[in-house]
Amino acid sequence: MKVLKMWNQISLVKQIAVGLIIGIILAVSIPEAAKSLTIFGTLFVSALKAVAPVLVFFLVMAAIVQHKKGQQTNMKSIVFLYLLGTFLAGTVAVIVSFLFPVNITLTESTQKLAAPGNAIEVLQKLVLNMVDNPVNALVQANYIGILTWAIILGLALKNASDTTKTAISNVSDAVAKMVGWIIKLAPLGIMGLVIASITENGLKSLLGYGNLLLVLIGTMLVVALIVNPLIVFINVRQNPYPLVFKCLRESGITAFFTRSSAANIPVNMELCKKLGLDKETYAISIPLGATINMAGAAITISVLTLAAVNTLNIPVDLPTAIILSVLAAVCACGASGVAGGSLLLIPLACSLFGIPNEVAMQVVAVGFIIGVLQDSFETGLNSSTDVLFTATAEFKKRLKEGENLSINRTAIADEPTEQVVNS
Repeated sequence: MKVLKMWNQISLVKQIAVGLIIGIILAVSIPEAAKSLTIFGTLFVSALKAVAPVLVFFLVMAAIVQHKKGQQTNMKSIVFLYLLGTFLAGTVAVIVSFLFPVNITLTESTQKLAAPGNAIEVLQKLVLNMVDNPVNALVQANYIGILTWAIILGLALKNASDTTKTAISNVSDAVAKMVGWIIKLAPLGIMGLVIASITENGLKSLLGYGNLLLVLIGTMLVVALIVNPLIVFINVRQNPYPLVFKCLRESGITAFFTRSSAANIPVNMELCKKLGLDKETYAISIPLGATINMAGAAITISVLTLAAVNTLNIPVDLPTAIILSVLAAVCACGASGVAGGSLLLIPLACSLFGIPNEVAMQVVAVGFIIGVLQDSFETGLNSSTDVLFTATAEFKKRLKEGENLSINRTAIADEPTEQVVNS
């Protein structure tokens, strides 16, 4: 009990670091024996994925029910930042691909995978997901459908009795508490996921795609450490890096290993709570971000498409490249919040250059080969940016309202306190 008490006094980030180190040591020293511990990673990700749809549904519904007339939210600003960040990420990916062109060895076509035919098909799917059966939306973790029905039900209950509103709020708080319990198991989960990643047989095959991975990961680091901080600075006029690093540390690390924006929703909700953000806003913006805020996906689509273009010696001019950035942003917004979701949208971008679907699907197959690292970095960027832009929009609003707010002090705080939030 004494050891457990001491362990609980350590911050979650440090606990995860310990789990990370132990996982690496076990995977390198005793890989065969360590494989049995991967069950902890599977259980952790499964628990997050299971609770996330229920959490989103009740949090959004409770936020709508409790919303007071005339109270302003930051959703317009957040959605704008999501779309801007995704577009800029695609643009940076195009520029980097022009500066460092990459050739790829096309592999066997992934015949069993069905890619959407065009951008209209992607948008149609998004609209149809909005009117999906609400029970099915919860079961299938269709977050667009969950958000839609939660908002509709919340609006329908606006005039409900105070007792009903209190009951909904209590259920929302209870689910959030369950999430807190699951997140406390993150060190064990990360340890299992690290072991699974290191002991994977496919790691050797990554060596043949070193240049492609270098361009992909390098572009994502440029966006995470230069472009996104610049967006934050323009909005809040303060040093953005404490907030950027906190989001990368507390959201990006878990997303890196779970490789699922959807599974990382509960982690992001907890981080928003720790930052003292408005619950009515982040209850909607975080699950929405897991669906439409896809900077990493835009990078993956742009880089792999231009790698195929370069391999096939197809000439590309600047206007076409800019169109690719827009198309990548649109496609990325349709990427599902699961591992590898962006890869199946590559054929849409390839079609812009007249690349046949058979060849485009070979590019998708290359994406799956390097997916161990590509998808991990992509999800880490996507998910951490959800919190980053949600916080940026709210901090900008508070500064406009005259609050003497220091985002640096807010970002380095371990616990949410009114003193820190309003400092």
